[in-house]
Amino acid sequence: MPGLHYYFDFIDAELGLIYVRVPTWAPFRLQIYCNGHSRLARRLTVEGVSFTAEDSAFLRIDDWDRAQELADSFSPKTLHRILDCYATLCCPILDTFKQSYHWSLMQVRFLLAAIRQASRQDATDIIFRSKTTLAPLYEQLTRHSVLTVKAETIATFLGRKLSPNLVQEIGNQFSTRIEGTCIKHRFGKSSIKMYDKFGIILRIETTTNDVSFFKHYRKVEHRNAPATMGFAPVKKSIYSLDALAGILFACNRRYLAHLSALDDCSDGIRLLNRVTRTRKVDGKTVKGIDFFSPTDGTLLRALQNPRFNIAGVRRADLAPLLDKLSPSTLSRHIRRLRHLGLIKRVARTYRYYLTRAGRAVIAAASQLTEYAIIPALA
Repeated sequence: MPGLHYYFDFIDAELGLIYVRVPTWAPFRLQIYCNGHSRLARRLTVEGVSFTAEDSAFLRIDDWDRAQELADSFSPKTLHRILDCYATLCCPILDTFKQSYHWSLMQVRFLLAAIRQASRQDATDIIFRSKTTLAPLYEQLTRHSVLTVKAETIATFLGRKLSPNLVQEIGNQFSTRIEGTCIKHRFGKSSIKMYDKFGIILRIETTTNDVSFFKHYRKVEHRNAPATMGFAPVKKSIYSLDALAGILFACNRRYLAHLSALDDCSDGIRLLNRVTRTRKVDGKTVKGIDFFSPTDGTLLRALQNPRFNIAGVRRADLAPLLDKLSPSTLSRHIRRLRHLGLIKRVARTYRYYLTRAGRAVIAAASQLTEYAIIPALA
């Protein structure tokens, strides 16, 4: 049965906020938690580098290169020294046993870089300028990951191969939380996740509860033979942090490479929202385009007439093609298309020409009708 534990919180000069979990029975297995973001924040403050941090993420750093250098300067030897100090302070039983602690990785968080963190997890943060930029892209990326990432793809992300005798669980999970949505690809005790943080950070995060899941090239000791160099599981010692950081970052890069092959439709999503949503212009309501409206459809097809591409189009040119509309109504439609950004007026004339957005909207409307709706109804 679980026994009594004591928790001690400290503000360390090097690591910032940490806590020490001390059990009250032998062998007095200590657990110490620290956050690499806190360490980097303290170092940036000392260096005089301005930054904005919230929770476990940096939203802004004036000098990203210097922040990267400070993050990379962290040493497992320094961590070992700090952990020994707190073990001596919080577990005085060491004076009786005359022993020292062997520190292994469990839930230790190691900051790998200014825009990515590593612990038993290694996260890559891609910071966007605004929420409106990330939102449509993130929706598309999550849909793409749910539909296209298969078991063998997950294994590739994590640097593993599927074998016939595989007994570890592997699969995808999409979850919705208060903070937002998260797509998680798991393989045994390891996983790779993608989620948005604060609406402006796209975070790719590789996690593992057993670092020996990964292998790397290192010195291998043999019981009855001399040591050799070869690929072997990562040791759970804190001195494996340097190797583990590179391994987990490579997992993130493979996942990002997979996502980068996706066509970016975020511009199309923003254009669709801009031309179809009702808005206020100079206190007046401007109605968006309705692709299923007969009037809007006829008007868009009329603007697509090739003979208007050279000299532009006038209201008088559109009138014969839209004979059911009065001149005043047609003028209102032209003014509406200008507010939506689909047409522009030639300077000092009453001629108009299609904008790039206008041509794209008309082409989309034609394809939607001819290649989707009509064949489906037929």
